[in-house]
Amino acid sequence: MSEYYPPISYTVPPSEDGWLLKTILQKRLHVSRKLQSRLKLTEQGITVNGQRVYISVPVRDGDVVEIRMEKEISDDILPEPIPFRILYEDEHLLIVNKEAGIIVHPTHGHYTGTLANGVVHYWRDKGEAFRFRAVHRLDQETSGVIAIAKNPYVHQHISEQMIANEVDKRYLALVHGVPSPDEGEVDGPIDRDPEEPHRRIVTPDGYPSLTRYKVVEAYGSSSSLVQLKLETGRTHQIRVHMTSIGCPLIGDKLYRHPVYRMLPPEEEAAPEPVLPQGLTPSERTVVLLDHSISRQALHAWELSFQHPVTRERMTFQAPLPPDMTRLIGEAKQHELDQ
Repeated sequence: MSEYYPPISYTVPPSEDGWLLKTILQKRLHVSRKLQSRLKLTEQGITVNGQRVYISVPVRDGDVVEIRMEKEISDDILPEPIPFRILYEDEHLLIVNKEAGIIVHPTHGHYTGTLANGVVHYWRDKGEAFRFRAVHRLDQETSGVIAIAKNPYVHQHISEQMIANEVDKRYLALVHGVPSPDEGEVDGPIDRDPEEPHRRIVTPDGYPSLTRYKVVEAYGSSSSLVQLKLETGRTHQIRVHMTSIGCPLIGDKLYRHPVYRMLPPEEEAAPEPVLPQGLTPSERTVVLLDHSISRQALHAWELSFQHPVTRERMTFQAPLPPDMTRLIGEAKQHELDQ
């Protein structure tokens, strides 16, 4: 007999006496058609009062409807001890704070060293069986909150909330310059750069993209800490949008400040800051700050959504990582030096 995850239950109220079971599944438990088809093929996938029944039967006041999903494992992911911090965990969800430099899921050429390898290792050590299902992803060099579903039902629900724009994702970034006004939005369509396909640009023919921002703290006119909220989810959206308004992320080696057009390519890639004569104090600050952090200064600070099972609105926050905290200190010092 198959092993199952804990059941997800619904007790039929008097007002729904006589409803068809399939209506309860769709309108109350919000089971997708795909998952419903899968559950119907599972021995204990759909039950009423502990008995397996057809979904075309009517239910009665007080009936307990339950769905059960078979336990799964990610047998294609090698367990490996990879560092991550747990922000929250229950039988349905795992919320972690990903370190910068770690890829979320194995890809071609990166089969080990990912967050997925670490999470699978963590579950195995606890004697638990789950398939790794990241609800969303972060760039390799972006740190912060990421949600991992422990079963297909939870994954489906949070994914649907994302499509309906009901998941609130907020980031913190350190940028060159200070956006003006202090609070606003960047509404700029994004698509691939035809000259460099690995880059994205704002272009009239691109996909609709909207980012809301708010300046948290300004360090003179040279740099600032900005809170950002994604209304759409395009590749590199924050990095592209902030670059488009003249405030590229500090440390970003793909979307760089225009000052680097003044530097020879070999000096641009130098491990130590190169400060040729002729640079203004603000241009020197750009180069110095970029060399103060080894990645783009972007952190997924807060994630908020409705828990798929408890229906409670939950918010998770990850504190700024040490490299961005140090960078703020550097930015403040440059403010004093100018």
